[in-house]
Amino acid sequence: MASSLPVRHVRHFCAATNSTISISKAKAKLRSEYDPDKALEIYSSVSDHYTSPVSSRYAQEFTVRRLAKSRRFDDIETLIESHKKDPKITHEPYLSTLIRSYGRAGMFDHALKTYNQMDELGTPRSVISFNALLSACNQSKLFDQVPKLFSEIPHKFNILPDKISYGILVKSFCESGTLEKAIATLEEMEEKGIEVTAITFTTVLDGLYKKGESETAEKLWNDMVAKGCSLDVACYNVRIVYAHGGSPEGVKALIEEMSDAGLKPDTISYNYLMTSYCKGGMMEEAKKVYGELESNGCHPNAATFRTLIFYLCRAGDFEEGYKVFKNSVKLHKIPDFGTLKHLLEGLVKKSKIKEAKGLTRTVKKKFPSNFLNAWKKLEENLGLTSAAAADDDDDVLQHPARLPCK
Repeated sequence: MASSLPVRHVRHFCAATNSTISISKAKAKLRSEYDPDKALEIYSSVSDHYTSPVSSRYAQEFTVRRLAKSRRFDDIETLIESHKKDPKITHEPYLSTLIRSYGRAGMFDHALKTYNQMDELGTPRSVISFNALLSACNQSKLFDQVPKLFSEIPHKFNILPDKISYGILVKSFCESGTLEKAIATLEEMEEKGIEVTAITFTTVLDGLYKKGESETAEKLWNDMVAKGCSLDVACYNVRIVYAHGGSPEGVKALIEEMSDAGLKPDTISYNYLMTSYCKGGMMEEAKKVYGELESNGCHPNAATFRTLIFYLCRAGDFEEGYKVFKNSVKLHKIPDFGTLKHLLEGLVKKSKIKEAKGLTRTVKKKFPSNFLNAWKKLEENLGLTSAAAADDDDDVLQHPARLPCK
């Protein structure tokens, strides 16, 4: 498994090239960096001076995910194992980030091995590392193993599971389709006086809706409300998800109910309202929801742009789709290949070659080589040249100030 920049050389390389980069800037760059080697450079340049385990976990997991997508599991092991030599390894939160990262890569055997090495590494065990191990198991999609770990490890190491532990257990039941066990776990939590968090409740609610058990989901909702469970925006968004296939009025009613409950609808809430309009062919109303996001205290995310561009293309409004695309570039929320493929094909079909070339230039600057191979074939099929257009079309990467603001 080839790597253009072996992990063992990354730390030394970055010390010379990126020594002044801040942690916040590194995290921002990692969000939009698809090349695994460049992600390694960014992470390694700051990994020695993270001030908190949370910051370390965020950047480390992003880097591991980039490597995992390229199936560079040897590099992942080299990267994570190198951290076991750090003096901070005796701090349980620090070691827990390594366990979680192995889970992100689907390398649960390595995560379990790391957990079992804690005595050898001089790291104390508590519910913190236990929860990290359970999460790694779920992340590796070994859902049937979570209940076994939940039963065995607390007894073996005298650990008392907390509300997070139970939440992870509930998620494993939901993911494996055993919702009756998930609901039984909620009841067990209540009996033991363990808080059922909004996250745990939302997980079960989502599972029930996905399985088509809407009546049971609504009954559970009413029960939890009656018991005073602290519901959040995510809880309401789950209900909105399964209402947005119907009329926009149903989604709007739930958004109003959320507001009446003292909660502020977020981008996800408005995305589903926009989608319901799109599915009903009400594109002007959909564009209005998009245009009013900021006045509602929200910002468009990748799903916003992906959905709106897709339906604009479906409606044949490729010029408007291109304008929305340019805004997505400005906010570093570029849609996926399938969406951009529809947009490029539509622009060419409508003889909007200048816009098509602008789209192509941007894509080539923003996406990794594995994406560009497919894009190059698409260009060839559409008869587009790779040369830059000699006109005044916006170069949306070099001149973001020219972008229209929604």
